[in-house]
Amino acid sequence: MNRTEFIVVIAIILFVAFAIGWFANWLVHRLTRVSGVDMNELEEMAKALHDAEETRDQAISYLQHREAELTNQIAQTEAELRAAMDGLREARQEAEEMRAYVEQQNLG
Repeated sequence: MNRTEFIVVIAIILFVAFAIGWFANWLVHRLTRVSGVDMNELEEMAKALHDAEETRDQAISYLQHREAELTNQIAQTEAELRAAMDGLREARQEAEEMRAYVEQQNLG
């Protein structure tokens, strides 16, 4: 094999390697390319996710507001209960005093 034949063979091998590499690159890009339908589907999924996050944030806000209202209502109810219990305690004490007074008047 002389020098010219060697150069031609090397050139052919390099061209075939280039062609195989180019074909492989084209094939990879062809297979991994995102189609318009897939992009629309991804956009719809992104919109649905955004809407779901917005709804979640609204629900969390509502629950925090409702929890604050209920905590306030419980505090008011407990205060009313304490006042009612104090009033009942005073009424019982007055009833006992009246009972003792009536018994003392009946005996005396």
